[in-house]
Amino acid sequence: MNRKMIPWTLVLLALGAGAGWWVSRWSASPTSPAAPAERRVLYWYDPMVPGQRFDKPGKSPFMDMQLQPRYADEPEPGGPALQLDARTVQALGLRTVPVQRREVAAAVEVPGTLQLNERDVSLVQARSGGFVEKVHAHAPGEVIAAGAPLADLLLPDWLAAQREFLAVRALGDVALTDAARQRLPLLGMPAALIAEVERSGQVQARHTVVAPRTGLLAELMVRQGMTVSAGMSLARINGLDPLWFEVAVPELQAGAIALGQEAELRLAAYGAEVFKARVSAVLPEASRETRTLRLRLELPNPGLRLKAGLSGQARLQGTPRTALLLPSEAVVRSGRRAIVYAVDAPGRFHPVEVQLGAELGDELVITGGLEAGQSVVASATFLIDSEASLRGVLPVPAASEPAPVAQAVSHSALGRIEDLGAGELMLSHEAIPALRWPAMTMGFKLAEPRLAAGLTRGQTVRFSFVQRGDEPVITAIQPVAPAAAASRTGGRP
Repeated sequence: MNRKMIPWTLVLLALGAGAGWWVSRWSASPTSPAAPAERRVLYWYDPMVPGQRFDKPGKSPFMDMQLQPRYADEPEPGGPALQLDARTVQALGLRTVPVQRREVAAAVEVPGTLQLNERDVSLVQARSGGFVEKVHAHAPGEVIAAGAPLADLLLPDWLAAQREFLAVRALGDVALTDAARQRLPLLGMPAALIAEVERSGQVQARHTVVAPRTGLLAELMVRQGMTVSAGMSLARINGLDPLWFEVAVPELQAGAIALGQEAELRLAAYGAEVFKARVSAVLPEASRETRTLRLRLELPNPGLRLKAGLSGQARLQGTPRTALLLPSEAVVRSGRRAIVYAVDAPGRFHPVEVQLGAELGDELVITGGLEAGQSVVASATFLIDSEASLRGVLPVPAASEPAPVAQAVSHSALGRIEDLGAGELMLSHEAIPALRWPAMTMGFKLAEPRLAAGLTRGQTVRFSFVQRGDEPVITAIQPVAPAAAASRTGGRP
């Protein structure tokens, strides 16, 4: 090769290598990762007043806080849905469940105690005046059999009537004899005693009072040597078959109870053994303290095996029916309504007002607002509800069920005027404990424009205001001397 051509050859090689490098850079540039696009901000807003929009960031004129951006890819505040990104959903640990339609029997399980049957009570009384000669060996709390002797009485009135009857009978006058005999049962003499007097011809002044039935000797009011009068109670005997099992049913479950309904009892003293009972009474008044309704179940007690005072559990089975069911934790309940959060798409939810039925364990019956198969949020519901409240996506109550109008409560505080506007003031005020407000700077509406007459920036004032919806409205305001304000706040600025 000619030596003169060598330099030119080197130059051409260098130019070709450079051109190849630039071509490779140019061809590779379209496949390089693109820079992430910046999210477009539509406007800024105050989460406490989401309906007011601002075209630039800054401090809220309503509260002492920074305005928040509203991006183009987020739902409108106050709209029907709540949008959360995947990271927030994962951080909250959200869990969703489907609304299920199942057959339920509305079984009610409540604790209770065996008690004596107050309908099955016998009172033993003295039939005539007299004296107690002997009290047999019994004490209250014992079970006595029918016919067991309780006390021996000496009854002078019976003695006189029997002697008169025997004397008249000895005369042979049938009419007088019948009249004298009719007087004996009127004095309370048993038929067996009258027959014995007629048979033996001897007076029977002593009478043994016996138990009329088998049962618990609840009271024994007679003692040896005491005087008794006609109609005086000597003993009280309570029957032991059947017994009562008394329970208190929560008022939310009381609608499933009916008189005569069958029930199953399990008593702690008898393990898993099941006893059959029935509802014998539903008391007409619920407890105001516990919000429960008292029931009496009648339980047979053959052989007097069961004892009053034993505790146990009663199960009352309702009529089977189909119903929509949700876990109780999925429902956010307030004083007037119940809210659940239905899932529209991953990370997107909207609140639904539902009507609640009976509570079955840890589940609730839904009577309106949802359909079977819908997915709802079942965990972290209060966090979702708080976010929905801040963003203003909660449903407005139906017009047919207006919220009760409460009388506006007036609050009073000291504050300093930071700015004056048309129909409103910006105040730095002290803490307001009644509303749980800390000391802060915020805007207040004026009930009337004339209230701002004569006021200037930096002036210390005492003002009164009421809450009208979400806005505090000043109803009265007056300047305060600096010395009085300093003494009111303890010298703090």
